[in-house]
Amino acid sequence: MQLRKAFYVSMLITYAQGFAILKVASDKYEYHLNPETIARIWRGGCIIRAAMLEDIMIAFQIKPDLSNLLLDDKLSQKIRENQENLRQIVCRASEAAIPIPGLMASLSYLDAFSSPWLPANLIQAQRDYFGAHTYERIDAKGTFHTDWQKK
Repeated sequence: MQLRKAFYVSMLITYAQGFAILKVASDKYEYHLNPETIARIWRGGCIIRAAMLEDIMIAFQIKPDLSNLLLDDKLSQKIRENQENLRQIVCRASEAAIPIPGLMASLSYLDAFSSPWLPANLIQAQRDYFGAHTYERIDAKGTFHTDWQKK
């Protein structure tokens, strides 16, 4: 049952990521995609005819300009209720050296989406090390450069 719940929440997160990508592409290239219509088409006659698309259609009916399904109250509640199952399955699989890239990627997307801080400063530090491009810190204002060879 835990694996079923982990898979469910992983699929929900995957749909959220996919619809977010469709929205960005639609905005950038002026495709004028309607996410509710996409969910309805997929639900009605596509190979990915998942029941959760019904909830996705409703989310876009309620808020057509929803930027990410993770921001929908009902769907985010389902994720909160089931994310611990996903975390435990990913942890157990990792400890047993069992690759489950889809589940791991969806959990990473959820964590990245919901984190107030991401490790982009590591990239800044690498750029500073290799090219003195400077970096910002979270504990002090301004930009900094470190002579990494002397540390």
